[in-house]
Amino acid sequence: MPSYVLPAVSTLSSLPAQERAIVFLHLFEPSEALNELIVDQLAENTFNSYTELIQFVRQSLSRLKVSGSTSDTERLLKILAVHPRLGDKKVDSEHSKKEQASLTGSEEEAEQLKRLNDEYEQTFPGMRYVVFVNGRSRPVIMENMRQRIARGDIEAEKTEAINAMCDIAEDRARQLASQTSKLA
Repeated sequence: MPSYVLPAVSTLSSLPAQERAIVFLHLFEPSEALNELIVDQLAENTFNSYTELIQFVRQSLSRLKVSGSTSDTERLLKILAVHPRLGDKKVDSEHSKKEQASLTGSEEEAEQLKRLNDEYEQTFPGMRYVVFVNGRSRPVIMENMRQRIARGDIEAEKTEAINAMCDIAEDRARQLASQTSKLA
């Protein structure tokens, strides 16, 4: 599969909506709700960097979080829930497969991770545990899950998930930019 080349961020506003959505498929997990929230706005805004674009997304998601509107909360949860469960055998996104590669471990650890995912989703209905794995091991990630479950603060979890999702997108943008410069 040929590597995707990110278009220059300065050109996003002039790209057709479908092409802007493809950019988002490479930065974020596929989410119709996120596309509906952001993709059209990209035609109306210009950015100097992908970091700036992702900060715009972070701020947009944070506004949904604090709005108090039921529909905004539902939209935010829909966006956050598209991330695959950590450790799942079936992960559709090629980016997520690569990012979760460090989460290999024993069958016992895999079962523990599954139980933690279940506990997390029971503690925070409508949420999916989202974290920027960034090469960390399964035991380190599971300890983070336990701490966040024990904290029991859904508003803090929404913030953690928004930040993790955007941190992941920034890392993907850096990697795609690195690939682009190697192709030049």
